[in-house]
Amino acid sequence: MLRVQFTSEDITRIRVAAEPDPLWEITNSFQILGARGTPMVFAEWRRSVRPSLPAASRLLAELLPASGYSPDFLTPDLGGRFDLPSAVETVLGTAKTDLRKDLERLAVSRPRLRPVPSDVRALAAGDTAALGRLRAALCGYHRHALAPFWPQIRARVDADRAIRTRALLEGGIDGLLASFRPLLRWKPPVLEADYPVRRVLQLDGRGLLLQPSFFCTRRPVTLADPRMTPTLVYPIQHTLGWAAASRKGTPGTTAGGAELAALIGRTRAAVLEDLTDGRTTGELAERLSISAQDVSYHTAVLRRAGLLLSVRRSKNTLHTITPAGRTLLTSPSGTSING
Repeated sequence: MLRVQFTSEDITRIRVAAEPDPLWEITNSFQILGARGTPMVFAEWRRSVRPSLPAASRLLAELLPASGYSPDFLTPDLGGRFDLPSAVETVLGTAKTDLRKDLERLAVSRPRLRPVPSDVRALAAGDTAALGRLRAALCGYHRHALAPFWPQIRARVDADRAIRTRALLEGGIDGLLASFRPLLRWKPPVLEADYPVRRVLQLDGRGLLLQPSFFCTRRPVTLADPRMTPTLVYPIQHTLGWAAASRKGTPGTTAGGAELAALIGRTRAAVLEDLTDGRTTGELAERLSISAQDVSYHTAVLRRAGLLLSVRRSKNTLHTITPAGRTLLTSPSGTSING
């Protein structure tokens, strides 16, 4: 059980991350590759990625076991900068004392008869060449296993953010925290979650960063070091077949000719333009003065083209625009769908 203890000051300092964190996605996804009993929603991605991992990724295998402790320095607070180069440089700038502390903790958690590899010992000492190998491992793995799927990852995180934004607007902080049920349970002033060990996280006025993660599974994750920025990483909703859709180029790239032909028209353009903050089927029907059945038809076409995502939430379906949808609306050629 994890119990996060809030003060009144912490309540005003809750943040929901605006984008997926590349370092948490690296950490969580790499652990999925080595885990047994992979959730079905990640099975296709795993089959496509695992056989041809870059050789540099072997270092990550030593740093990121499938279960148990993973070093905190690999997932620092990025201060709102979510581009991979900046994130990797933040990792490489970790103080030597923190490197040594985290890697000593990792060594203690290893099987007793398994020696610590020389690369990990060199990293713990802050060796420049070892840090260079870590950069190559992080960047190479991201390029191979995550970059081809990043539009899907980003679109799903955007959809989750729309859910949290609506919950905050409709119910304030209590509504926001209640929107995570049953994953998180808000019992003021404590936020509870299932966790593999008994843990109490005292926020002490520092607030809490809620970080959605595409590759987080089953339950939230937090940092081991209580001195670091309090962060709770939580899993988001998925749909089967997302990996195949990424290989076909949707969402995140311009839709193919056949799909674009189906998009020409005022109604679907109006649907896309109204999805900046997400809308339910009923809200779209009311705002566009069409039936809910017509909304369902148009959103299905847009969804197949990779231009929106639909997430079931309680009794409603929330539709959000994808990066590909935004690109279509803002590109010169996108203006033709209004004609």
